[in-house]
Amino acid sequence: MKKKKIIIISLVALAVVVVLALPFINGTDSRIERNARAEDWIAVITLQGAIQEGMSGFFAGGISPDYVYHQLQRVLNEPRVEGVVLRVESPGGSIAASQEIAAMVRNFEKPIVVSMADMVASGGYYISAPAQGIVAQPGTLTGSIGVISSLMNTEELYEKLGIEVETIKSGKHKDMFSRALTDEERQLMQDISDQAYDQFVMEVAQGRSMEVQQVKELATGELFLGSQAKELGLVDRLGGIDEAIEYLAELNDLDNPVRYEFPAPPVWTQLFDYGYSALASLERAFINPEIILLEKLKEGVPPDIRYQVR
Repeated sequence: MKKKKIIIISLVALAVVVVLALPFINGTDSRIERNARAEDWIAVITLQGAIQEGMSGFFAGGISPDYVYHQLQRVLNEPRVEGVVLRVESPGGSIAASQEIAAMVRNFEKPIVVSMADMVASGGYYISAPAQGIVAQPGTLTGSIGVISSLMNTEELYEKLGIEVETIKSGKHKDMFSRALTDEERQLMQDISDQAYDQFVMEVAQGRSMEVQQVKELATGELFLGSQAKELGLVDRLGGIDEAIEYLAELNDLDNPVRYEFPAPPVWTQLFDYGYSALASLERAFINPEIILLEKLKEGVPPDIRYQVR
């Protein structure tokens, strides 16, 4: 009961803050007005964090297909923007989410060039490969083309905690992630990993116009410096955002490229994102530590198991 009261009070307080903030919300983008004479606007969109499904936003962080979709829609809704520079910083993430974002980049109506930050590895490179061009700093860490999955065997831990698990299943391998794998099951998992790996290699080969065998020689899971990646054909040029803008203009015959960044989300959106994260943290604060431990254990066990490109 006490927990419910605190949550209700928090929601009311959040609503009051939103109402007070509404008069200060300004949807006008003054940067558009200042650059009204520019002919070739290049929108810079920042993608930072792990690649995953689910909510992402101003406070939530991370890169999700939904977030990328809405950012690219903003570009389509602004006809004066001629192209996009994606500023990417990501260690990787889930395969499916990476594939969905890569498809958006590949099929987008306006040209996209990627500007790599400190690290753009694995899934980060997955979503970068289909771009028209890739620019990285000499010291950028990139590559890590490969697939990895980690399965947790909790049998001994459950035994120490005095937890007995009864399994009723239909299907020979339905419980394979709640115990030690058999040799047959390890091979099944290896087959899945190999197929996901082949999909990654094909995406890079297609996006970078490279031979599949050439990509496989680089797809060892190792990281490369930006300078090394350029020599290997994984990066086109060295430099930062300005160099990426110049490269996009050069590739698309744009004479007067001007950097443009969309304004921050409206205050109410930021407050919603913050409130969502805060309430989730508040709710978990009232859960017993033992339950949180078990929840974390479950996160490593299907049905929540995920392969990651990293």
